[in-house]
Amino acid sequence: MSKQAQMDTIQAMVKDIKYTMMTTRNGEDHLHSCPMNTTETSIGAKEIWFIGHTPSETVDNIKQNAEVNLAYTTKGDDKYLSISGTAELVEDTEKLDELWSVMYNAYFEQGKEDPRVQLIKVVPHGAEYWANGNAITSAVKMTAAAVTDAAIEKSLGENFSIEL
Repeated sequence: MSKQAQMDTIQAMVKDIKYTMMTTRNGEDHLHSCPMNTTETSIGAKEIWFIGHTPSETVDNIKQNAEVNLAYTTKGDDKYLSISGTAELVEDTEKLDELWSVMYNAYFEQGKEDPRVQLIKVVPHGAEYWANGNAITSAVKMTAAAVTDAAIEKSLGENFSIEL
């Protein structure tokens, strides 16, 4: 698969999945994960945008250590994506206008003028993708491997890593 095809696969998956788990490191170097709604993604431009709260543990952690991980998974067809990147806390009224939807009014009493609104941009620098394929086919292959004592790891699905 070409690098462009890999990037297109990542772009499509992130676009189709509403939430990710964003993992940050706190001041004690412990991991902290929380669900975030991906508002806009351009893998080619190296931008993944979120609207978060400040203050929050996630924002506080980004201030101390900007390295983050985003974990995406699909329902039903067993696709997984892990994106590593650097988070930036952004103050940009025009970008906020572009990303804002009425859905966020449920989180912010004053809408997009709420002082707790915090734009977060993640600049991805790497990703790993796994697709396990059809569950029934995988189960049959695993059963056959158990009976024949043969490894089948390579035939269970698709996997690639990419630097962005």
